[in-house]
Amino acid sequence: MTDTESAASFAEPQVGGPLPVGPEEAAIEVAPLGLWADTWRRLKRNKLALVGLAIITVFMAVGLIEIFFWVTGLHGGYLAPYNPDAVNYAIAKSPPSMQHWFGTDYIGRDVLSRTLVASRISLLVGVIAVSISLAIGLALGPLSGYYGGAIDAIVMRIADVFFAFPYILFVMLLVVVLGPSFRNVFVAIGILSWASYARIVRGTVLSVKTQEYIEAAKAAGASDLRVVFGHVLPNSMAPVYVSVAMGVGGAIVTEAALSFLGIGVQPPQASWGNMIADYLNYLQAGQWWMELFPCLALVITVFGFISFGNGLRDATDPKLKE
Repeated sequence: MTDTESAASFAEPQVGGPLPVGPEEAAIEVAPLGLWADTWRRLKRNKLALVGLAIITVFMAVGLIEIFFWVTGLHGGYLAPYNPDAVNYAIAKSPPSMQHWFGTDYIGRDVLSRTLVASRISLLVGVIAVSISLAIGLALGPLSGYYGGAIDAIVMRIADVFFAFPYILFVMLLVVVLGPSFRNVFVAIGILSWASYARIVRGTVLSVKTQEYIEAAKAAGASDLRVVFGHVLPNSMAPVYVSVAMGVGGAIVTEAALSFLGIGVQPPQASWGNMIADYLNYLQAGQWWMELFPCLALVITVFGFISFGNGLRDATDPKLKE
């Protein structure tokens, strides 16, 4: 074999062997996924989490559409097929039918319409209450973890006071003091739920604040507030997102419990909690549809948030990565 033939044999790829890969292709193949791309890739493997995400999507869509009609006054202020407060004694206690899919209640109101309108209350309470508690927690938690010392001791001892009281009893007490109303429900839930977010953020900040990029920001002359809220906090939010998903479901359950006890959303405004309380006596009389559908709406919605929260926690946990 001549030198030319030998060089040609080495230059040509072998049949069935790997094709030559350029430097750009090699870089693409080994490039790591970003945080959220990797989280979504792992989340897609959890079928229960995807079911929860689908439930949340439907709940958010229905709730937002109900809020839109409520604010604009279109279609009478509601998406539901009937006026949720319209009384018709002629069709009272009617079982589910083609005209009334969920049946009617003891004074002839459409149960489907009231169940759909109640999703607006649950969405508002869940989002607003969690937003209030999250704002307080994200203000106190990073400062506590970053500065430590006396600030950390004061913030954490205040948080311990909130943890020491039974949550639902504390919320009931505050709602009774403020007065039963829709506004006071989410104010009470929001004020009394901040401690868990503050503690989660504090724990993450304690590990993040020692990273090299934080030291580089300090060396560049960034102020403490800029370092905390511009560098430390954005890199400490992964566990907070999980807690928010769980928190919305918990806020919906708390609102339903307060309304069930008569100190939350007041009739005739529809809430899943006060609907369950109103229709409870009719369950034994055979009018099961009044109680069933509000209960299913509450259970399915909270199940969706909890399932998605659990899946998101597993997807963001570095200990569970391959």
